[in-house]
Amino acid sequence: MPKIESNSVVINRSIEEVFAFMTDIEKWSQWASEVVEAKKTSEGPVGVGTTFSFLVQFLGRRMEGTNEVTDYAPNSKFAFKTTSGPVSAEDEITFESVAGGTKVTRVSRVETGGFFKLAEPILARTAQRQFETNLANLKDLLEA
Repeated sequence: MPKIESNSVVINRSIEEVFAFMTDIEKWSQWASEVVEAKKTSEGPVGVGTTFSFLVQFLGRRMEGTNEVTDYAPNSKFAFKTTSGPVSAEDEITFESVAGGTKVTRVSRVETGGFFKLAEPILARTAQRQFETNLANLKDLLEA
């Protein structure tokens, strides 16, 4: 399973603000450019076991998938895994208070198949750039 790690970004906002914004699933389309729509599909507050769906546009393909939160430590970690869809992924986003704000790092492990298996090296490079762009978008949005 390839590991895709983005460059971390420091956002000039408190860890509480950044964590709250990033764990609000339905706001992902505001900063993650490949996300067309994100929707929480379970009841209650976000935590381990919360489910959500994404509709994404990636490499010219529209894909739907469902996900489940696997780790949730307030102001520290938010992790989730794909439970259905064309690509299987495990994502971990960590949050750290640093001088000047909050450091955010995202790491993904992706299992590909079919078309995506053939294009795995391209997929990894494209996803790496996308994650970096998304974190820059997030920084711009939260610091505006």
